[in-house]
Amino acid sequence: MKRRGLLIVLTLLTAPLLRAQSTPYQLKSIMTKDLQSPYVVDFQLQEYLMKQVPKLPPVTTPEQWTAEGKRVRKHVLENVVYHGWPSEWVNSPPHFEDMGSIPSGKGYRIRKLRYEVVPGLYSTAILYEPENLQGKVPAVLNVMGHHGATGKAEAFQQELCINEALRGMVALNLEWLGQGELFNKDSAHWYGGHLDLVGANDEGLFYLAMRRGLDYLWQNPDVDQKRIAVTGLSGGGWQTIILSSLDERVNVSIPVAGYTSLEGRLALAPVAEAGDVEQNATDLLVGQDYSTLTAIRAPRPTLLIFNAEDDCCFRAPLVKPYIFDAVRPYFLLYGKEDELQFHENTNISAHNYGLDDREATYRFLAKSFGLSSSDQEIDVGQYVKSYSDLAVGLPPDNLTILGLARKLAAGITRPAIPSDSAGKAAWAETERAKLKDVVRYHPVSVQQAWAVGNTKHSAVESISYRFLLSNGLSATGMWLKDIPTAEGAPLSIVINDKGIKKSALEAWDRMPEIAFLMDRGGQVLVLNPVFTGDAAPDGLQVLFPEMLAAAGNRSLGLEAAQLIALSNWARERFHAPSLRIESTGIRSQMEALIASALAPHLFSEASVQGGMHSLSYLLDKPVDYQEFADLFCLDLYKDFDLDRIIAIAEPTKVHEHDFVEEAAHRE
Repeated sequence: MKRRGLLIVLTLLTAPLLRAQSTPYQLKSIMTKDLQSPYVVDFQLQEYLMKQVPKLPPVTTPEQWTAEGKRVRKHVLENVVYHGWPSEWVNSPPHFEDMGSIPSGKGYRIRKLRYEVVPGLYSTAILYEPENLQGKVPAVLNVMGHHGATGKAEAFQQELCINEALRGMVALNLEWLGQGELFNKDSAHWYGGHLDLVGANDEGLFYLAMRRGLDYLWQNPDVDQKRIAVTGLSGGGWQTIILSSLDERVNVSIPVAGYTSLEGRLALAPVAEAGDVEQNATDLLVGQDYSTLTAIRAPRPTLLIFNAEDDCCFRAPLVKPYIFDAVRPYFLLYGKEDELQFHENTNISAHNYGLDDREATYRFLAKSFGLSSSDQEIDVGQYVKSYSDLAVGLPPDNLTILGLARKLAAGITRPAIPSDSAGKAAWAETERAKLKDVVRYHPVSVQQAWAVGNTKHSAVESISYRFLLSNGLSATGMWLKDIPTAEGAPLSIVINDKGIKKSALEAWDRMPEIAFLMDRGGQVLVLNPVFTGDAAPDGLQVLFPEMLAAAGNRSLGLEAAQLIALSNWARERFHAPSLRIESTGIRSQMEALIASALAPHLFSEASVQGGMHSLSYLLDKPVDYQEFADLFCLDLYKDFDLDRIIAIAEPTKVHEHDFVEEAAHRE
C-alpha cells in the first residue's frame, strides 16, 4: 500500500515535468502552420489606404483655385515640411561658397560651389553659365536622383546642363543628399526615419537642400527671376514637383519619371512605386496628393516626362491618368491648357533622362522662356568630365543624415515625471492623450474571429484564428492551453517580432516558456498583429508603413489598437480573470508598452524580453528603418522614452530582461 501511494505521488509530481518536456515539440508542430496569405494582407492594406486617398476638389474659378493653391502651400510647408525644424534654420539666407572655376568647353564656363543645408551639413553644386552673359537670363535648377557614388558627374546630367548654358541659361546642378560627394552609408535616405523619430519631419531636410539652390538663383544678379525652371530625373523628378509646386518662384517645372499619386502607388503595391521615406513623407498626403501638387502649378508651364516601359517605376501609361488627365481641367480654368504637357518616351525601355527626354526639355524651355534655339541637342560628349574633375570637397566633419538625427536627439529635454501620486496621475492622463496623438491611436474592435484550425490530443489543446478588425485590417493568432487546465484560467498574450511560425522554427528558447505558462495553469494566446508573421504584407514591409504615415496613420498606433482589441476579445472569449502580456523583440516591446500605456488597466503585467533600454538604441545602433519602419514614428522619441511610457502604463507592472543591447554585447 505504501509503495502504491509513493508511486501515485511520484506520478503526480513528475507528470507536469514530462508534459513540459514534450510540449515544445507539439507546439512547434502546431505553431508552424500558415494561417493567412500575405496577399490577403496586401489587399486589406490597399483597401484601407484607398479610403484615405485625397480627392482633387471640384473645379471652380481661377480666383478660387489660386486661393486654394496658396492655402495648400502654406499648410504643407508649415505643418508638414518644416515640422520640428528650427525656424532660424528654415529662415536663414543661402550660404554658398565659390570654390573656383574649372576648364570648360567653348561657349560656357563652370564654377564649383559649396553650400550649407543646415548648420554642420554641407552639400556641393556645379554652376554652368553662358560664356558671354548679357543682361538677365533664364535659369534652370537641375536636381539629382539616386545615382549613387557618381552623383552630379553623371554624363547625361552634364550634357543637359552644358546644353542649357549653351542655349543662354544659367544652370545650377545640385548634389543630392546621400549621392555623389555625399555618398555615405550614414546618409542613406532611410535615415530620414530617424529624423522623424527625434521630431523633425525628414521632408524638411530634403526640401531645404533643394530650396537653397533656388534661393541662390533667385539672388543671382544675372538671373531673370521671372524665368526660373526646375528639372530632374527620378528622385530629381520628385524634388522637381515638390519644390516647383510649393515655391511660386519656380516658373517652369519639368519632372522626369519621378512621381505618381497615392492611388497610383497603391495600384502597384506593395513592391513598386513606393519610393524612399521622403517621397512618402509623414502626413504629406493628408488632405492633398501629388495630383493636387501638380494642379496647384496651374497656370505655370509644366511638362511631365515619363518613359513608356520604364524598368524602375512610374511607367507613363500608368501614371498619366492620375497626374495629367485629372489635372488638365485646372489649367483649363485659366485658359492655359497647353501649359500642361505630357511627354511619353518610347525610345528607351529604361529609367532614363535620355536624348529624347532631354530634347523635349529643350523645346519646352525655349517655348516657355521665349528662346530661339534648335530642338536638337548640341553634341557635348567630349566635354563630359570625371567625378574627380567635378569634386568640390566637403568639410571633414560634415554631418550625415544619421549624424544630424543624433545631434537633434542630443538636444531633447523632457519635463521630469512627478513623484507624488496625485501629480503623477494627472501627468499620466495628459501624457496618455499626447501619446494617443503621436501614434494616431484609434480604437478598433474584433469584427470577425474565424477559427481555422485546432488540436486536442496528448498535452495540448489549441485553436487557430484569423481576425478581421473593424477598420478592415487583420491579425492572426493561436490559443493554447494544457488539456488539464480548467476553463477560466489566467491568460497570457504572447507576441514576438519573428511572428508565430518563425519563432516556433527558430526561437526554441521561447517554446519551453510558453509551455511553462500553460503548465502552471494558464492559457496562452500567441498573436501576429499586422506587420508581423503571416499578418504581414508580401514583399518589402517598409512600403506600406511609409504610405500609411504619408496618409496620416502610424503603424504603431494600428498595432497597439489591434493588441488592445484582441486582448479584450480574448478575455471575454476565454473567461480570463486576468491578462498579462509577454513580448520578445523591439517591435513587440513597443506594441506591448504602448498598448499598456493606452489601456493601463488591461494587463496586470507586461514582460519584455529582448527589448531596448531606450529609444535612443534606434539611433545608436543604428536600427535599420527598412526592418522596423513602424518604430520610426514622428515625434515619438522627442516626446517620450520608454521610462515615460512605462510610467503612463501604471498600474501595469513591467518586467524587462535580456535587453537587446546586452545580447549584442555578449555576441
